Amino acid sequence: MRSLLHPMRGAGLAVALATLVTTGFGLLAVGTAPAQAQGSTLNQLAQAHGRYFGSATDNSELNDSAYTAVLGSEFGSITPGNSMKWDTTEPSQGQFNFSGGDAIVQFAQAHNQQVRGHNLVWHSQLPSWVSNLPSSQVQAAMENHITKEAGHYKGEVYSWDVVNEPFNDDGTYRTDAFYNAMGKDYIADALRTAHAADPGAKLYINDYNIDGTGAKADAMYQLASDLKKQGVPLDGIGFQGHLAVQYSFPSTMQQNLQRFADLGLDVAFTELDVRMELPADSTKLAAQADYYRQVTNACLAVTRCVGITVWDFDDKYSWVPSTFSGQGAADLYDENLQTKPAYTAVQTALGGSGGGTDTTPPSAPPGLAVSGTTASSVSLKWSAATDDVGVTGYDVYRGATEVGSTTWTSYTDSGLSASTAYSYTVRARDAAGNVSAASSAVTATTAATGGGTPGTGAVKVQYKNNDSAPTDNQIKPGLRVVNTGTDPVDLSKVTIRYYFTGDGGASTFSAWCDYAAVGCSNVTQKVVALSSPKSGADHYVEVGFTSGAGTLAAGANTGDIQSRVSKTDWSNFSESDDYSYATNTAYADATKVTVYVDGILASGIEP
Repeated sequence: MRSLLHPMRGAGLAVALATLVTTGFGLLAVGTAPAQAQGSTLNQLAQAHGRYFGSATDNSELNDSAYTAVLGSEFGSITPGNSMKWDTTEPSQGQFNFSGGDAIVQFAQAHNQQVRGHNLVWHSQLPSWVSNLPSSQVQAAMENHITKEAGHYKGEVYSWDVVNEPFNDDGTYRTDAFYNAMGKDYIADALRTAHAADPGAKLYINDYNIDGTGAKADAMYQLASDLKKQGVPLDGIGFQGHLAVQYSFPSTMQQNLQRFADLGLDVAFTELDVRMELPADSTKLAAQADYYRQVTNACLAVTRCVGITVWDFDDKYSWVPSTFSGQGAADLYDENLQTKPAYTAVQTALGGSGGGTDTTPPSAPPGLAVSGTTASSVSLKWSAATDDVGVTGYDVYRGATEVGSTTWTSYTDSGLSASTAYSYTVRARDAAGNVSAASSAVTATTAATGGGTPGTGAVKVQYKNNDSAPTDNQIKPGLRVVNTGTDPVDLSKVTIRYYFTGDGGASTFSAWCDYAAVGCSNVTQKVVALSSPKSGADHYVEVGFTSGAGTLAAGANTGDIQSRVSKTDWSNFSESDDYSYATNTAYADATKVTVYVDGILASGIEP
């Protein structure tokens, strides 16, 4: 887990998920599912695939009987959030206290659950006495701590996160007390010591931001490969899986897991959650459900992925709100122990019924039509499908190939060839995993190279360059939307896309708002990978607006929006050849930055 003090004890933010209603787009109303899903539990479904499904917990939560009823029945594995960490188990040198961990182990044993021990060596939640030791005494203190704790729980834990978070985001080693005293050899020594104390436990190295390929994941891979060659007792790698819907999903997740498995190692998701910017809404919850689904599918696709642990299962006890300001709603259950669309997505991915007895698919989406074309894109729109529970999204097909999914009733398919005819259909999905029949097909022909119909919507985007260093580790476009029409525009329906290349390094990104005249709290940002990279573009940052941004009057502009993008390993970009990049430092019309209304291209030219 990320470096913080008692993350799982942060008070959750009250998110009124249960009051969300079906929107005009026909999306699922949240808060209607029963607290205990019908049929098989997530762990039972995972067991059918030879895997486990678990949750973190903490001692204070064991006093909540409604919570423990779900914890004890739905999950097959328990990870203590804090009670096995060094500051709790050995707060003073040689003075051990295992009472907190013992209570969680006893709960797990009473409910026929395994325990993942977390953790033995970590730079955070480390008592000051360890950091204050002379370097010559650190190794002995570490070995003694591991021996005492792993020995105390010998035969009672399935696995240990022996070393937690040894790397910085750029792939260099953290310079904590252990590294400063022993160099990277402390990792091998910790693993050997843990194996000697409990030969039956599976031994892991655990870290965050290694879910997809990149500098940090590469460093972990090299370390794991070296340790295996040296015969060090390393059994697995823990991928924490702290994701967020405002950032792009790690598209290389499955291949990344597989390369570690190919070393002869088990792999597991150890701290999975998917946070979002609050307040939650049906669109964000649908995206969250899709992220959980993709993680589950990635694990199922890799034979040596042994299981998934969520970093607590309900929003009431989530660590996110106290750590990421303005974010939350990260878990499978809401604060009232009601299952969310994410739960159903995991259940369905594991082969469950996806919501009990619902086997009725949505209606086929009506009214599919072409709303615009360019030389490289086709924009589509349709009317909302209906369902007895609620539609969670739509899958768009070009011929027989699924080209994308959306929670809106519009979609732009990009990366196409000029002067080419394409046929499209759309299918609707519900929370139970039922899929509708295909809509009626439509055919669209892209424009000749060099132009096309930019779709409907009287808005344009202007751009200025806020970054004087195109080879540093950040992209900083200035953006503003101009209403060129005669009627007000609802900004919550407007999105902007700025196209760039990742230029190596991490394949995951962070995006945030430095300043916005409409207020950064009313601006959303996420980075999306292009399905077919183009010259100067393999990703785009999509800037959108919440309902709080209001409407944009005819002839008005949004004012300055200062955006910023970085890679999660903070490696450098090379922006000069990026598709949307320009050098102007005052606002000017930008044909290579695109703007959409209701998902339909309004102005600009896609790459």
